[in-house]
Amino acid sequence: MKAWEEVLAVPVSGRTQKPREAGVTMLIDQGLGLNATADLIQTAGDYVDSLKFTFGTSVFYDRDLVVAKNRMLSGAGILTMPGGTMIEVAVWKGVWRRYLGHARKLGFTGMEISDGTIEMPMEQRAEVVKAAVDMGFTVLTEIGKKDPEREQPMARRLEQLHQDLECGACKVIVEARATGKGVGIFDQDGGVKEDEMAALLAGVEEVNALVWEAPIKSQQQYLIERFGLNVNLGNVPPEDILALEGLRCCLRSDTLKRVYLEEMGQP
Repeated sequence: MKAWEEVLAVPVSGRTQKPREAGVTMLIDQGLGLNATADLIQTAGDYVDSLKFTFGTSVFYDRDLVVAKNRMLSGAGILTMPGGTMIEVAVWKGVWRRYLGHARKLGFTGMEISDGTIEMPMEQRAEVVKAAVDMGFTVLTEIGKKDPEREQPMARRLEQLHQDLECGACKVIVEARATGKGVGIFDQDGGVKEDEMAALLAGVEEVNALVWEAPIKSQQQYLIERFGLNVNLGNVPPEDILALEGLRCCLRSDTLKRVYLEEMGQP
């Protein structure tokens, strides 16, 4: 039983529960130890759907620590992934099949596949996605370049998106990096580029197929207000998980205000 449910309900209904297909929250992990991971699960495990060992950090863990951490997270119903740049290095070095096999041995249950830094032909990208799916990974792919000066035309990104889904990816992540500024749909200040957003949405049949990387609260609020409380959000720092859930459920002034005014019949 949650602490307040005998007295107070959240102001909105319809929040999905784990395991969920919509409203997923992807956490970005820069190096949580086992104790911190256990604390995360205890306090916020119900609201974390996937966790990404970002920035290649799992390379610096002892093997047994990676295995133990993955086992702990998987036991809490949290998908774990090494991060997309890792497989980019593996593709570049020609060892991506061995990389996938080793990821399974380490206990990773998900795989993020991207070409945010390297160039990967469409045919090879499809091959990697299909191979990861066949090995039993839950695959999320990512569209967009990390360097805005090397960004691909929207038509190319949409082509990748549709191919990825056809090859078995469960969702496609929209690149915004850990900063959420100057990349993808966000400008240098972290604001949404409406023309970029419109161009992307024009080529997507189902918004739930997307995971929006949105590390900044204002971005999360924008996406929740535009697509609803069950929008898929990624690159959320561990310390922000419960604050984001409060934003989704209108327990923060930023999203409560609109719901309150509507119920009170005020403009």
